[in-house]
Amino acid sequence: MKFRLTAMNFEQARVNMIEQQIRTWDVLNQQVLQTLVAVRREAFVPTAYQSLVFFDTEIPLPGGENMLSPKMEARLLQEAAIRDHESVLEIGAGSGYMAALLAHHARHVTTVEILPELKQLAEKNLANYGIANVNVELGDGAHGWAGAGLRPAPWDVIVISGALPVLPQAFLEQLRVGGRLIAVIGEAPAMSACLVTRTQEDAWDKRTLFETCITLLHNAETPSAFHF
Repeated sequence: MKFRLTAMNFEQARVNMIEQQIRTWDVLNQQVLQTLVAVRREAFVPTAYQSLVFFDTEIPLPGGENMLSPKMEARLLQEAAIRDHESVLEIGAGSGYMAALLAHHARHVTTVEILPELKQLAEKNLANYGIANVNVELGDGAHGWAGAGLRPAPWDVIVISGALPVLPQAFLEQLRVGGRLIAVIGEAPAMSACLVTRTQEDAWDKRTLFETCITLLHNAETPSAFHF
């Protein structure tokens, strides 16, 4: 018999996800946990994968991309520690779900997507969910994103939703003093989620949060192969 999620199943599965996956991965901030209830993940997961909405796994997206696992999304959101007056840059819009989580805490989110089909998907999902404080930009943000108009850099928070073998200096320069950047840095299988804080105009503090392994960001900068 094929299992189908009913409304009641969804709510129980959401509770189970939070209690069994999220909390056990040191995500204990109550505002973050409330956001995971308020922003319904199923609204951003492709129809073909609705049965996997609350599983501890990445979910395939068009263009060969993936949604991060629920515990990874929650942990990154918690570590970003976004305040309601802050402007956030996300690189890698995907389905729009991470941007929706960020928008629940921020004044405004700019999310950048390199694949046109995912840009359209993210815009559609965010609009359908009624989220108005996110704009989705089409472009290559692997080396930073200066922004334009009323929402230029520097940013209060930068979240990179894809791994980077190395962190380009442009991202560091586009943070405000006091701003934070969350990124997964390294090459498989040795990647680490890191928090970088700009402490002064010419100084940044880097802290390793945990080890993980996620899909590389499109066009991510690679380390030089030159050796002495």
